[in-house]
Amino acid sequence: MTTCFASKWSQVGCSLVRCIGNSTGLFRPPIQEIACSSFLSQQIRTFIQMRTNLKVVDNSGAKRVMCIQALKGKRGARLGDTIIASVKEAHANGKVKKGDVVYGVVVRAAMQRGRCDGSEVRFDDNAVVLLNKQGEPIGTRVFGPVPHELRKKKHVKILTLAEHIA
Repeated sequence: MTTCFASKWSQVGCSLVRCIGNSTGLFRPPIQEIACSSFLSQQIRTFIQMRTNLKVVDNSGAKRVMCIQALKGKRGARLGDTIIASVKEAHANGKVKKGDVVYGVVVRAAMQRGRCDGSEVRFDDNAVVLLNKQGEPIGTRVFGPVPHELRKKKHVKILTLAEHIA
């Protein structure tokens, strides 16, 4: 699980250290990095929408869920938004079972999100923490990094359960 922070002014996928270390003194990335950045520009990272598969990062018993509906906005869900999901894979002795319809908060999203300081945050995968009807987490632990933007969305309980806040 890695988090990628990129400034608005830098290119995604280009290592500035290798660009500056060029012997000609010109700011020109090597050919392999041009190919890499063109590959990344082809990969489209979108909102979490209907039928998106998400990884569950708590110990509620579910492994994977599929989004049924994003509760905010027509386009889809982003970091900190609440979704309705169906459990597709679950552990045998967990609190939730396969086929259960649950609420969840998106804690990691592959789509980048801008921060106030001008940086952007994005994650490698789409992940969710499951909630009950009252909005409390079902699990007692949250694995992996969780962005601090959840504090603005009033999900402080998830931040207290998280092992790492990005």
